[in-house]
Amino acid sequence: MQETPDTKTVRKIIHIDMDAFYASVEQRDFPEYRGKPLAVGGSPTGRGVVATASYEARKFGVRSAMPSRQAIQLCPQIIFVHPRFEVYKSVSRSIREIFSRYTDLIEPLSLDEAYLDVTEDKMGIGSAMEIANQIKKSIKEELNLTASAGVSINKFVAKIASDINKPDGLTFIGPSKIESFMDQLPVEKFHGVGKVTADKMKGMQLFTGSDLKKLSEDELVSRFGKTGHFFYKIVRGLDDRAVQTHRETKSLGAEDTFTYDLTTLDEMNKELDRIGVTVANRLEKNQLKGRTVTLKVKFSDFTQITRNHSFAHPIGDLDTITDTAKQLLEKLDLEDKAVRLLGISLSNFHEPEVKSRKYKDPEQLELFPFGS
Repeated sequence: MQETPDTKTVRKIIHIDMDAFYASVEQRDFPEYRGKPLAVGGSPTGRGVVATASYEARKFGVRSAMPSRQAIQLCPQIIFVHPRFEVYKSVSRSIREIFSRYTDLIEPLSLDEAYLDVTEDKMGIGSAMEIANQIKKSIKEELNLTASAGVSINKFVAKIASDINKPDGLTFIGPSKIESFMDQLPVEKFHGVGKVTADKMKGMQLFTGSDLKKLSEDELVSRFGKTGHFFYKIVRGLDDRAVQTHRETKSLGAEDTFTYDLTTLDEMNKELDRIGVTVANRLEKNQLKGRTVTLKVKFSDFTQITRNHSFAHPIGDLDTITDTAKQLLEKLDLEDKAVRLLGISLSNFHEPEVKSRKYKDPEQLELFPFGS
């Protein structure tokens, strides 16, 4: 019998996502920023990337991971502010405390995002929607911030639901509605489908979940590699992952498969610049620095190699990440080779073991942003 959402033990999962978290905290604490386009991270000189943009800035097309120079072009009046991570971490701990009133099964994804399993809640409320509503209300009343919540029977669907009515949204997608909802969902809205993959799908006349569902699992794997297995499950709303209360991040990165093969070093370096922006933003959002930069290269014949470089101390800034990746790329023999995929990742987040223990980076940030 084919597995469906109804044949599994039905969980009650809530995905909470704070609305423009860093920017909202800044606008809360500094009245002069309220109602104005604001970017946390980046700079008015055009260096760096935007970590979070306020909703006023998003109206102009400013987005997280966007280079500052592009944000300025889209919104010349944008205000840049330096991140205050200690404040954001403190607020995150307060949010976590609100979550813990209802359940101990909490899986933080970053400072501003978490899954909650409320199948059995501490207060005996029983309704996941009511719990999500109470959490949103407490965040608003106690912290003067807004959050969006998605409620469903698994993590994947709950995460999609939380994004539907932002900001300050609350969306429930029940078991009987999951497949029909997935059928009409545009492919670019599926988490795990980036712009390059979405463009590839549209080039194959695959525009919605319904289109994807017409392909067998083998066909999806043939066209999209191992992620085809993932696409086969999610388009049917199948996700049996449990909420994990302890998630140690071992590596973090980004990669892209290109619509055409890259043949020049200049093309490849431009793509590394773009991928590096995504990696730097993800590191900043997750409060992480790493010691090892890894470059991943897949060639047109589908052979794949990785090269890495380790530093004596943790790094996380955009320039160091992209410069290191480019240096690793330049050392490769690329003559008569075309590149199909490039990726950059950081790992080795723990402090190196040094016998003298004299070195300690004062900016080393915790792996678990909500704390214990």
